[in-house]
Amino acid sequence: MDLRKLKTLIDLVSESNISELEITEADGKVRIVKSDGQVAVPMASLPMMAPAVAAPVAAPVAAAPTAAAAPAPAAETGHVVKSPMVGTFYRASSPNAKPFAEVGQQVKEGDAICIIEAMKIMNEIEADKSGTITKVLIENGQPVEFGQALFIIE
Repeated sequence: MDLRKLKTLIDLVSESNISELEITEADGKVRIVKSDGQVAVPMASLPMMAPAVAAPVAAPVAAAPTAAAAPAPAAETGHVVKSPMVGTFYRASSPNAKPFAEVGQQVKEGDAICIIEAMKIMNEIEADKSGTITKVLIENGQPVEFGQALFIIE
């Protein structure tokens, strides 16, 4: 079951007068029980995909203090372009192509600056601010996490 759909169901149960909701779909079964004003979500059975979805949610929470501590010593100035998704970072559209963005290059808001491959789909990432690329923080072909810093623009 989609996490957005699950969150919507939890919100509906918490805002309504019902105390229990059970939904069975082809990809799994979910039972939401409200007790003492709180909503608990015990999963009766999970599809094979659900543990893969649940594991990354827990990992960034544990890794957040480490990630927050890492940029502080560097004290980078300028605007940080962050990854909008988990995937593999590529600076160019193909191995022999020229990189989208180089250090020292002027970019405008909306210019493609890299590609992140996620689930076999190539997603062009655009600059969210105009300026000059002062630093590329990720090596080509490296995995990236959601919210990970990719570029510094000044």
